[in-house]
Amino acid sequence: MKLLRYGPPGQEKPGLLDGEGAIRDLSGEVDDIAGEALLPDSIARLKALDPAALPRVEGSPRFGPCVGRVGKFPAIGLNYSDHAAETGIPVPDEPIIFMKATSSICGPNDDTVVPRGSTKLDYEAELGIVIGRPGKYIDETDAPGHIAGYCVVNDISERAFQIDGTGQWVKGKSADSFGPIGPWLVTADEVPDPQNLDIWLEVDGARRQDGNTRTMIFGAHFLVSYVSRYMSLQTGDVLTTGTPPGVGLGMKPPGFLQPGQRVRLGVAGLGEQEQRIVAEG
Repeated sequence: MKLLRYGPPGQEKPGLLDGEGAIRDLSGEVDDIAGEALLPDSIARLKALDPAALPRVEGSPRFGPCVGRVGKFPAIGLNYSDHAAETGIPVPDEPIIFMKATSSICGPNDDTVVPRGSTKLDYEAELGIVIGRPGKYIDETDAPGHIAGYCVVNDISERAFQIDGTGQWVKGKSADSFGPIGPWLVTADEVPDPQNLDIWLEVDGARRQDGNTRTMIFGAHFLVSYVSRYMSLQTGDVLTTGTPPGVGLGMKPPGFLQPGQRVRLGVAGLGEQEQRIVAEG
């Protein structure tokens, strides 16, 4: 099942994507794709619905972030061995955790706004994990039961903010529009193996990233367990899991993003995103 949110920013409605690619309105069933709607019983109830019986949404509305009211947006750095190599940093012995501000979250096709002072704007196509059942100290074998589903994330980064000076990852990854998620949340039952998903990204039609989640150093289930050792995971939290090689920082010369460029990315079975890079007004 593919759950989504559609409509203008701040006014998104809950929906699902039917088998023909049409949006069906879920407003009569849940108030949002958030909170209790992501718990296992609610997911099971929504899956039992007949999409054809739900109101069809006409036209081509904007896709909002596929999860609403996200409480935390933890992220994992350097989680692909080949990406670590291109950055010149040793493969970590354990996951590197940082946070993206939830105010960075936006729709999958919303503009990426270049913040003031930016000189090294970059992209990172990633697999996102959406938490369903909350928990802490989750055993790796129990992790699948805590996952509502998966989504595409672009962990947009400003490398000068991230690395230069004091070198703060949170600072470099939290600007407004730096967290596109969606277009939809694909429920976990439709992703039997999160460690075998092709993941890619293009800039102006040229392929930059072309990887597979099988090369992740730490897998999705382990990451849910690991992060839950240090903070409780709550329903609707989004955990993004690292990026394959091909980021602008690793190119020679570096291939940082400029206003007017377009970024397109996707994860197999989870949909695609496309962002236009625009200067802040």
